[in-house]
Amino acid sequence: MQDYVSTSLETHLFFGRIMKEHALFLLAAFPAGETEYKDQADCFRKQFENVLEQTVCLADGMVSREVLDSGEVFTEFTEMAERQTRKLTQIPIDIRITQAEKSLQAGCRKCPDRKRTQQICSLNRHVLQLLNGLIGFKQKILQRVLACSLYTANYPLLIEHIIREAKLYRQIVTALEQKGCMKPQDLKAAERFWNQIMMEHALFIRGLLDPTECELIKTADEFAEDYCCLLEMAEKQDCRTMDELTRKTMETTEKYRDFKAAGAEGITGCQIRSVILPLLADHVLREANHYLRILEEEG
Repeated sequence: MQDYVSTSLETHLFFGRIMKEHALFLLAAFPAGETEYKDQADCFRKQFENVLEQTVCLADGMVSREVLDSGEVFTEFTEMAERQTRKLTQIPIDIRITQAEKSLQAGCRKCPDRKRTQQICSLNRHVLQLLNGLIGFKQKILQRVLACSLYTANYPLLIEHIIREAKLYRQIVTALEQKGCMKPQDLKAAERFWNQIMMEHALFIRGLLDPTECELIKTADEFAEDYCCLLEMAEKQDCRTMDELTRKTMETTEKYRDFKAAGAEGITGCQIRSVILPLLADHVLREANHYLRILEEEG
């Protein structure tokens, strides 16, 4: 039960915030007249904000130091990015949750009691229901966008991207509920998934930068190409050469993380011309930090 509780909470600390922000990005990108879609997106935003708040309340002393220190739960830019995004979009964001996360204490060795375990089980089942609804909502948006019957400022690829992330979250929570723990992760499958996510981040960043930001666009293009090459290499690898590919992936992702951190600093500091919301810049940085932790633990 200790692994079940700690892994569930660590999963929700990362992915619960990611889903909350997906809903916010969807909400911010619809025209004012699309009230039905805006209302649905806002409803999911509120519900995942509640999930994150509940998770933080349950997580103190129950999650690992590695997760809390990884930069996947929050970064040095998160609170500022939330404040700026709230002001720019007029969408409510409860910054107290981020402030509470900064006070969380590690303590995976603490044995959960029966009540805590039941609370986690209830939370996991609630999250699965929400994810089924959110995935369906995202798929409906994508279908209508591709049919040219709905406008959003989000790329169709970005919508496909956030559907995949929500499905991964659902897969992890489903495994926790069915087996009580996560099976050892297939590093090759994890690398394939997250390398594609990182590649797409670079493509989105390139497309959201102002055309005058030539050097940043060039760097984003180079990272997109790097991850494309890593994906191609992974298809040709066998067990004997996986270690070398993982080393290259980690080196690339460390550099990419630094690029994203500089981007988050530049966007929150109003030093970069773009149409990137501050919270989106922080969002992709947290995902890179999450991926690096996976690589470090599995490598």
